[in-house]
Amino acid sequence: MNQEVTDFIEKVKEPWQGRLCRDLRQVVHHAIPGVQERMQYNKPHFLVNKKYAAVISTSKDAVSFTIFNAAGLELPEGMFDGPPERQTVKFRSGQPMDGGQLTEWVKQASSTL
Repeated sequence: MNQEVTDFIEKVKEPWQGRLCRDLRQVVHHAIPGVQERMQYNKPHFLVNKKYAAVISTSKDAVSFTIFNAAGLELPEGMFDGPPERQTVKFRSGQPMDGGQLTEWVKQASSTL
């Protein structure tokens, strides 16, 4: 795991956002063994074969999680936004996150990277 990514997560101001960032990081690591991490554009990026697989970003009241190479995924209508190849879900305080389902989607999307 990349220390810069760890530092980013530890500095997230809202405790619920920090917990969610840690959980999302684990989702990516469970989905993609050996995934590479790096900070880019002040956001944790996760790469497979030097191609983006996922990104975590925070805002004042949300944590966003983007899955790349997502065009072939069957995602619930209204949950994700963005172009077919790059789908983003926003989590707000108290909103549940289905780590198992997210892991499957990340695994599927990254399998062809």
